[in-house]
Amino acid sequence: MTLINPNTKVVVQGATGREGSFHLQRMLEYGTKVVAGVTPGKGGVTVHGVPVYDTVEEAVRKHGVNATAIFVPAKFAVDALLEAVDAGVELAVVITEHIPVHDMLRAVNYAKSRGVTVIGPNCPGVVAPPIRTKIGIMPNSVYQTPGRIAVVSRSGTLTYEISFQLVKRGFGINVAIGVGGDPVVGLDLMEATLRVAQDPDVDAIVVIGEVGGDAEERLAKLYAEGAIGKPIVAYVAGRTAPPGKRMGHAGAIVMLGSGDAGGKIRAFREAGVPVAETPFEVPKLLAEVL
Repeated sequence: MTLINPNTKVVVQGATGREGSFHLQRMLEYGTKVVAGVTPGKGGVTVHGVPVYDTVEEAVRKHGVNATAIFVPAKFAVDALLEAVDAGVELAVVITEHIPVHDMLRAVNYAKSRGVTVIGPNCPGVVAPPIRTKIGIMPNSVYQTPGRIAVVSRSGTLTYEISFQLVKRGFGINVAIGVGGDPVVGLDLMEATLRVAQDPDVDAIVVIGEVGGDAEERLAKLYAEGAIGKPIVAYVAGRTAPPGKRMGHAGAIVMLGSGDAGGKIRAFREAGVPVAETPFEVPKLLAEVL
């Protein structure tokens, strides 16, 4: 299993906040081993039966925590991530959006230097139906059918929509990873795809790209070189995005002749990756490559 496994024990940073508390409960309901929460100054309380501590270090020491979900306001989120890295977690999922890019760059580099995998920021997280484990905000109802398809996405809502279409057409999900849409993310689209491609329980990968950056182009090049080794079907959002205009996600800006949807679609197709015209076409293309 990629990134998470049956031994994944999760702490929720920001557990007593509105978002943290809500999604902590959803994660528990899904089956995730959420064993602790952290909110500085709130140590000693419980949230949905989960004990809350003042520090991540305490949660790691008392419960063997090895992953964190960060629901901390943007101005404190980088400090929360650095605290989790120093406490010894292996995986940090940063849900928070609007974190300054420069701060995130520093934190991601520090995490990598310590061997910690970061997903996000501004992301829905990761979910693995075969082991009933979710770290993040994906809707539980969509991820009830385990299977052998991996979904790797830069878009939050399209992750759920296309996963739903796959399940509706009889495909089960092995893992779905929303890497986030900011200019600086921990695990990017290419790295996440390489990770899931190494999993023997994954037969094919659905890649959901969007305008901005060059992650899709780099992934297409790797696929063309034979580095992935599993069939890929792609969908690229933002075909109507005007050049030079910032689109929703901080990373979704098209400029200097790169980053537009057309270029990404072309790169995939030239590499031999089928690209769906609409989200609803993804299951049909998937059936054709399997």
